[in-house]
Amino acid sequence: MRLMIRILLTAAGLYLAYAGLVFFLQRSLIFPRGVIPPFTDPVRPQGTEVLSIHTGEEAVEAWFIPADATFSGPRPAVIFAHGNAELIDFWPEYLKPLSQNGMHLLLVEYPGYGRSQGRPSEISIHRAFTAAYDQLVAKNTVDPNKIILFGRSIGGGAICGLAKARPSAALILLSTFTSIRYYAPRYGLFPFMIRDPMDNLGVLKEYPGPALILHGKQDELIPFTHATALMSVSRNARLIAYDCGHNDCPPDWNGFWKDVFAFLRENDMMKPSGTLLK
Repeated sequence: MRLMIRILLTAAGLYLAYAGLVFFLQRSLIFPRGVIPPFTDPVRPQGTEVLSIHTGEEAVEAWFIPADATFSGPRPAVIFAHGNAELIDFWPEYLKPLSQNGMHLLLVEYPGYGRSQGRPSEISIHRAFTAAYDQLVAKNTVDPNKIILFGRSIGGGAICGLAKARPSAALILLSTFTSIRYYAPRYGLFPFMIRDPMDNLGVLKEYPGPALILHGKQDELIPFTHATALMSVSRNARLIAYDCGHNDCPPDWNGFWKDVFAFLRENDMMKPSGTLLK
């Protein structure tokens, strides 16, 4: 009996040591900011306005890419949050169809990523995105009633946090999870041990606007069941499945934009012809 107790105590001590180590190191796994070094000479689209988003503790970089000059008056705007091993520098070319179709685009960097100050966490990211939102809607060229929130992968967590705190016209989630708590058992942790849970499922349950969920059926990082779960709790969501995994989603960007613009047309962001309302 004493031997059994000694074995159990040893096992418990080893687990507590392991769990404590993973608990304090988990942010480096969730937010691997060191994987991508900052660009010292970033290439930005013509007309890009570089913003410094101050949250009180750090200054975060954001890029405001205006709609093409052929569109006049206050325009809809998209706030985009990227994946965890990416930077805002990667995305202007992929997201160019937004400005070409009359939408402003705001790319917000995460604290500690790229040229931004601070350390990434759910709280610090939330502060950065809400401050960026407030700065965006204050522009007289932006229609505050047509703010679209768009997140990819872990960016879905950033965007859902923003959707909970600020009003928006629509939500677009690409390859997004229900909550980071889902991954706790993979690392031998209990869900309550996750420091940055990003409860997207809880946000979708309460989100009043339309949501578009796009996901790869063979996603090896965030299983497709996350998309169906998000869809099932939403009041007004559409789910589009692609034949792809995680990092190759969407498999066809032309098809992706057709799906996105169809969603925007259905929700009065674009005219039936495909051009945005002026």
